[in-house]
Amino acid sequence: MPLRLASIAAFTLVAALLAFAAWAGPKDDMVAMSKKFLALRSYHATMLNSDERVPKMEMDFVAPDRYRIDSPMGAQYVIGDTMYMTVDGRTMRIPMPKGTMTQWREPSRVFREVDKTQVEELGAEAVNGKPAKKYRFSQTGAPATTTLIWVGGDGYPIKMESSSSAGERANTVAVFYSRYNDPSIKIDIPE
Repeated sequence: MPLRLASIAAFTLVAALLAFAAWAGPKDDMVAMSKKFLALRSYHATMLNSDERVPKMEMDFVAPDRYRIDSPMGAQYVIGDTMYMTVDGRTMRIPMPKGTMTQWREPSRVFREVDKTQVEELGAEAVNGKPAKKYRFSQTGAPATTTLIWVGGDGYPIKMESSSSAGERANTVAVFYSRYNDPSIKIDIPE
């Protein structure tokens, strides 16, 4: 009898989990991923563009509002609503319009953007050897843009790819995410 009860309990648990997974759906998966992503203390991103004229860029983020963007033109630091750039050995402080960067860390805006999209799960696909679930985003009335996102088993994004066919040439930007909550990522005002 105890074995039978354990089997029934296991079956009930599995059925409940499957029902929840079916109920949750791809859009709820993206809301959950967004919540985890917004809660990160730090991460690293590498951005690659299919247009050879656009160089590879590396970006670090440290909560709540610090970014370092490295490109062939040099490093740019954004702390709050101020950008710091070093040109010819001289660091310039450039005020930015309030909320330019921080708006993308606001849960209400992120979730509002998710609500405006249609999200479709495309199955499993590995990214750089890591297993992931692949999703496609589409927006009604938006220009011809396709956004794909791969989410790892830990619920964090591994890769995001956005393709557009605006103008004469198609363009794809791929962003690879790593180093979640890495305490060695530090961003200070350059001297």
